[in-house]
Amino acid sequence: MKKTSQHGQWSSRMVFILAATGSAVGLGNIWKFPYIAGENGGGAFVLTYLLCILAIGLPIMMAEIMLGRRGRQSPINTMRVLAVESNASALWSWLGWLGVVAGFLILSYYSVIAGWAMAYVVRVASGVFDGATADGVSHIFGEFIADPEKLLAWHSLFMIITMLVVARGVKGLERAAKFLMPALILILILLVGYSMNQGAFQQGVSFLFSADFSKINAAGVLTAMGHAFFTLSLGMGAIMVYGSYLPSRVSIGSTTVIIALADTAVALLAGLAIFPIVFANGLTPASGPGLIFQTLPIAFGHMAYGAFFGTLFFLLLVFAAWSSSISLIEPAVAWLVENRKMSRMRACIWAGLLTWLIGIGTVLSFNLAADLTVFGKTFFDLMDYLTANIMLPLGGLCIALFAGWVMAAETSAKELSLPNDHIYKAWRFIVRYVSPVAVLLVFLNVIGLI
Repeated sequence: MKKTSQHGQWSSRMVFILAATGSAVGLGNIWKFPYIAGENGGGAFVLTYLLCILAIGLPIMMAEIMLGRRGRQSPINTMRVLAVESNASALWSWLGWLGVVAGFLILSYYSVIAGWAMAYVVRVASGVFDGATADGVSHIFGEFIADPEKLLAWHSLFMIITMLVVARGVKGLERAAKFLMPALILILILLVGYSMNQGAFQQGVSFLFSADFSKINAAGVLTAMGHAFFTLSLGMGAIMVYGSYLPSRVSIGSTTVIIALADTAVALLAGLAIFPIVFANGLTPASGPGLIFQTLPIAFGHMAYGAFFGTLFFLLLVFAAWSSSISLIEPAVAWLVENRKMSRMRACIWAGLLTWLIGIGTVLSFNLAADLTVFGKTFFDLMDYLTANIMLPLGGLCIALFAGWVMAAETSAKELSLPNDHIYKAWRFIVRYVSPVAVLLVFLNVIGLI
């Protein structure tokens, strides 16, 4: 059993919190959370989501960090080592593979969407949306995604800045976390302040926090469960490999709580920044995925200082995506260094190049290959469905099962070092029974069986 990672370790607990929060905080918090809250009634959905964070997200995140720190290697090698330690089947190493491949595939299309955000920083700053109508904004967006060369250029640029950070190892990850997370929080606070002065702030607060349970149904509850799981970056190897760099003296329990609270706070702040602006401009909060790229530019184009704060908003999206992306590719790079004896730079070049190549399929799925479908889905839709709906829930389910049923209680108790036995027993009960059932329900829902 390796007790230290060959890749190094975080210099402090706070750096790990910033890095793991950066991994968890991504487009899902700022792009996805506001529109799914809007589609599911606002406050009732938010409350359900918070309960799901407690029941699903926290216990599984603790388990994933624990497995990473216990193994001290890439997710693939960690699961192989822990399976041997637990006298379990060597097939558990496939859980590591599942996470690494899922993160790899997610980054391939995540990079393309992050490229859109980078492009919109330039567009909003240049005043393209000033005074624009809904049809004008829709035309600008449609024209942009119809141009494969522009999408490819922004996709390439985002992959380059991601790999430049990862190539510097744990020190590079630390420096990125120390810069990106404080900058992200500062921009969010500025945007919330802007909404308080320029938007229908009270209406936005009421929408987010006034719970009307008549507006949420079983499908909404399952959506909240699924988002609570996905928003913490669980099941994709990122949190496991970050856990492998965690010093032994750091408490996993309290640290995980802080990360989950920070991730949730960012999602709620994003809602407070977005919904008041949406309401003040007579727009609908249930605008779906187009809320960010087609609805908000209309609002920013008609508000005082809209170009400046719109630029800040899309810069926020870029920072959130960047902090997540470096964690998505890290498990694959760590495995190449460990198993193929590559230098870190060479591993980054190969991993980044392959991710970039796969991402071209997503680029083309919005234009030249838009009519090319498999099972009725474009390449982008297929990658998104395969990872978010199948690979991640399956990975989360297996993490809960391994931590709760395969790993010895003495081992998990020692690694977690929770304050008292009652808290440990509560965690073990949840990770053995509650979390697996909840994740299984989400999995069955998204594949259409319930």
